Amino acid sequence: MNLSDRIRADIETRILSGEWKPGHPIPAEHALMAEYGCARMTVNKAIAAMAADGLVTRRRRAGTVVAAPAAERAVMEIADLAEESASLGLSYRFTILARAVEETPRGPMLSITTLHERDGAPLALEERRISLSAVPEAAGESFDDAPPGTWLLQHVAWSEAEHVIGAHAAEPVLARRLGIAPGAACLTLDRRTWQGGEPITEVRLTYPASRHRFTSRFAQQREG
Repeated sequence: MNLSDRIRADIETRILSGEWKPGHPIPAEHALMAEYGCARMTVNKAIAAMAADGLVTRRRRAGTVVAAPAAERAVMEIADLAEESASLGLSYRFTILARAVEETPRGPMLSITTLHERDGAPLALEERRISLSAVPEAAGESFDDAPPGTWLLQHVAWSEAEHVIGAHAAEPVLARRLGIAPGAACLTLDRRTWQGGEPITEVRLTYPASRHRFTSRFAQQREG
């Protein structure tokens, strides 16, 4: 067994044994280089092989974390609206409408309201709260370059998520922001995420029902 395979085997053992659960950070490449006394290429080869097999997920700036099982990823996928728009060849922009820090029984929360637009039309209104106890660096982030959801995906690993999908009629203020008639149908996605049991963020995304739909595709897992 060469050194790259040994590094991979050691990490896989911790993942498959349950010692490292979904969302658990994999040691940084420089830490693994020091531990095993090897070159970056050797470590990178081991991590790349595990990523190809779906055991770990590489996140820009946030590092590498243990991946959720395939069936969970299909249901718990957290979409990046900017990335999603780019993949469809459509323009995207966002506007921060409001921002404040709220004191809650769970500690300070950064409250941000964001309007997402695609091809010049409102796509979704995002009402998000970020725990400053879990993500203190969010307090000083301007979100000039990326919306809060994209920033969180790039900087903060999560291990659990909850999605609740609903529908309701748009009240006047919401209708004006989304460019629809008052009373028009809207779809909502309420999401909460945690890292190791600690709440990270909670968000409600409201979409005009005429411009959006939720889809999920996953395969049945066969036993034995």
